[in-house]
Amino acid sequence: MEITNLLNSIWFWIILVLLAVVIRDVFIQKSHTITHNFPIVGHIRYWLEQIGPELRQYIVANNREELPFNRQERSWIYASSKNENNLQGFGTDQDFNTPGYIFIKNAMMGYNPPADHLSKKNPGVIPATKVIGLYHKRRRPFRPYSVINISGMSYGSLSAKAVEALNKGAKIAGCYHNTGEGSLSPYHQFGADVVLNIGTAYFGVRELDGTFSMQKLKQKVEENPQLRAIELKLSQGAKPGKGGMLPASKINQEIAAIRNIPLGKDAMSPAFHSQFKTVPEMVDFIEAMAEETGIPVGIKSAIGKLEQWEELASHMVKTGKGPDFITIDGGEGGTGAAPHAFADHVSMPFSFAFAKIYQIFQRHELTDKIFFIASGKLGFPEKALMAFAMGADSINVAREAMMSIGCIQAQKCHTNHCPTGIATSNKWLQAGIDITLKSERFYRYHYTLVKEIAEITHACGYEHPSQMTMDDIELSMGDNNRTMTLAKAYGYHKTSIPYHDFNELVACPYLGGPDARNRLEIKAD
Repeated sequence: MEITNLLNSIWFWIILVLLAVVIRDVFIQKSHTITHNFPIVGHIRYWLEQIGPELRQYIVANNREELPFNRQERSWIYASSKNENNLQGFGTDQDFNTPGYIFIKNAMMGYNPPADHLSKKNPGVIPATKVIGLYHKRRRPFRPYSVINISGMSYGSLSAKAVEALNKGAKIAGCYHNTGEGSLSPYHQFGADVVLNIGTAYFGVRELDGTFSMQKLKQKVEENPQLRAIELKLSQGAKPGKGGMLPASKINQEIAAIRNIPLGKDAMSPAFHSQFKTVPEMVDFIEAMAEETGIPVGIKSAIGKLEQWEELASHMVKTGKGPDFITIDGGEGGTGAAPHAFADHVSMPFSFAFAKIYQIFQRHELTDKIFFIASGKLGFPEKALMAFAMGADSINVAREAMMSIGCIQAQKCHTNHCPTGIATSNKWLQAGIDITLKSERFYRYHYTLVKEIAEITHACGYEHPSQMTMDDIELSMGDNNRTMTLAKAYGYHKTSIPYHDFNELVACPYLGGPDARNRLEIKAD
């Protein structure tokens, strides 16, 4: 009876398991010194280390100290996407003396839109002021319907349900959806405008041996009229000059067909392009793609050395050829996986990168001819307005878009164990994504972001954020009670772009956005 009671006792089994752990750690395993010397405590230590990020995220860190995105920023995105209260009470908890803190200078009497103004009917709509591809006379120029758009995130990097939710949300918002270098998938084709990203592996527009195929690119554009532009990716902020690899175990029949890669082999993304090695060769490649497809072609890059950017600007002046737009990706940008040294130390952060590149093209009198896209943690009203003041024509958001559909910043993108199902191919984890709900949440985030950008713009006395100047924003210089305008901090004034009113923007025959004319009259609920 006593033996039976003992076997039925939970303590007996707990002690047996602990004894087995001790025997294994002390006499069998050789790889972990800590668990060998302290079998039970060692495992507790490793477990605490494993859940350390979660403990710090929800218990230890305050509202403003986390990176990449602090709790206050994440909370604003979550509340905005759920149409909940995203306000804060009792004033700010920010330290105004923090170096680089942004001060936006409001006007004594701001801009009060008339009753029939678009911002009254639909505050979530701000079209871009420039038309992409007009200067180079592309056959199908493109004016983005929104100044806030979705940055490149590939199907494969993100799950099918996440990509579909973002695309459907982009259709409601009217913004475009960048495919990422994984090429155009079925999940990018639910009605939103699409920008086709082409990386070093030429996924989707290549032969099986990896060589670029102009015929496949031309066919893809002809068969998919929602493709409005091509973005040639030179590098991205989180890992410039670093290639990538999609392991064979993750390549199913669908991904192989989309990317035009063989099954059973690792898919390699080289560090650099094989189609060109010099600036003139790159420009020729851009012009060839634009001529064959008829749509604008631009480049995306992180910024480091500036010599070849000077060469590009000079070559554009000399030949009248070159990219229709330039996406400048700050070093603080995100990626699914990158070596820490690349993510932490290679390429300049957005503000320095953008200022240096903009000034190069300004000296060559090209800034009014190129559409500048800004990227790198800019999916918040104050940061977006700083980018517009510096000369950006639109903003691309990636991780902020992911958070709007449920990302919790678990930072497990590189493990295929994303707990929210957004950055994983695991079908079980993806099952928690309700596409209809998540697409609405991205739309709500986009709507709120654009609405608050417009409200601050009006407080500054302007109708459109592109009218913001380098003198409209000041940066804190630290605890010395001094501030400095963007113009003085970065040493330039942006080029003034002709602007009349919203009516001119929305009357543009090249305006993007599915059913754009109809949506302008829809008042957001």
